[in-house]
Amino acid sequence: MKKIINFKRKLAKFNDLWSPKIISEFNEQEIKLVKLKGDFVSHKHDKTDEVFIVLEGKLKIEFKDKIAELNKGEMIVIPSGEKHKPFSDEECKIILIERKNTINTGGEDHYLKSPNDIWI
Repeated sequence: MKKIINFKRKLAKFNDLWSPKIISEFNEQEIKLVKLKGDFVSHKHDKTDEVFIVLEGKLKIEFKDKIAELNKGEMIVIPSGEKHKPFSDEECKIILIERKNTINTGGEDHYLKSPNDIWI
């Protein structure tokens, strides 16, 4: 039987920020839920594209020459190798899709670096 995943129930299981939680995987990709607030580190992922889907709130992502603003129900695909810095003024809840075992800081040694194998 295929497993149905309820985002609201999964999001209720954690409160920590900037710490992606895996909810499923497919084809060497992981689907993660993340709660964000404040600034993250500017980083890039050399071996994977990254998909951000906003479930609640507003997510901003700073790039070299612009800032993208995503609202509830919107998404963006960030190509591998592109430096980006997510941030949010208020708590934002997102779905993140990226290659399995991707480090959230892109390998940068930063206090917000999270283990990449936390399942909920």
